[in-house]
Amino acid sequence: MLAYTVRRLLMLIPVLVGMSLIVFFMIRAIPGDPATAILGEKASPEAREALTEQLGLNEPWYTQYVEYVGGLLQGDLGESLRTNAPITEELLPFLAATFELALVAMIIAVVIGVNAGIISAWFQNSWFDYTAMVLALVGVSMPIFWLGLMEQWIFAQELGWLPSIGRENVRDPIDPITNIYLLDTLIQGDFEQLGTAFKHLILPSIALATIPMAVIARMTRSSMLEVMRSDYIRTARAKGQKMFLVVYKHSLKNAFIPVLTTIGLQMGLLLGGAVLTETIFSWPGIGRYIIEAINFRDYTVVQSGILVIATIFVLINLIVDLLYAAIDPRIKYQ
Repeated sequence: MLAYTVRRLLMLIPVLVGMSLIVFFMIRAIPGDPATAILGEKASPEAREALTEQLGLNEPWYTQYVEYVGGLLQGDLGESLRTNAPITEELLPFLAATFELALVAMIIAVVIGVNAGIISAWFQNSWFDYTAMVLALVGVSMPIFWLGLMEQWIFAQELGWLPSIGRENVRDPIDPITNIYLLDTLIQGDFEQLGTAFKHLILPSIALATIPMAVIARMTRSSMLEVMRSDYIRTARAKGQKMFLVVYKHSLKNAFIPVLTTIGLQMGLLLGGAVLTETIFSWPGIGRYIIEAINFRDYTVVQSGILVIATIFVLINLIVDLLYAAIDPRIKYQ
């Protein structure tokens, strides 16, 4: 197991190098230049030229790339061209916000999706099975931006039950420690702020959870149906074991490998694809941070942000691979 883990971690190197090269060239292919975006269209050519030289953007591309990679090897993501602040300090709060949103959304998706898939397989061809699969198809097809706007209209504007934007009350901000507000408020023992942070999470997390919930439900149902037709499941039922134990103890454990793969992939996609949800709900996450950087041609921020997301995505896949052996002892890594 240890040797396999080390090999997989070493495989990160060419993946991240390739990703950094692709992003490096794609960002520089976007029309416009950072100096004009920072100074504005009315800035003089001399001022733009001076800022370009100051930022080092007049150097050859290979020199810029080598300097960037050299900083990465030292744990330095560089500085924002727009704010001149270290990207590491700027990025962490946005990354924590996206991680909190994605984690809560994935918990909702897994709890509801897995159980909906199990019950659909258990009562195959029942009204619940048909209803759940139709809703799953609707969930996959429904645009997130439309669902988010409907949530805001119904639950925030019409009913007034939940806040529609942001992570906290502007007049009573949360004192950040880890920038994961649910954890920060628990550490501080401030349960009123904990409730506030949770209320702000409800609408965006449900909107973000819709697609992975539907995908997980369909995958769970398919995998459970295949396992429940196995001989050992029929034997367990013939021995008189309760159906609940047969489904949740015997069937689910053997059907969970493909479901776990789906969960891992969906978690990675949530971290990188939450930009629509973050935009609609004014959630200060890494997606909005990168979009703003693209608008200002802030090359270093975009490169670093995408590289961080790619690293997290690969690490999630590694964790999922390692969990296979924990779920199924027959799987051995050499």
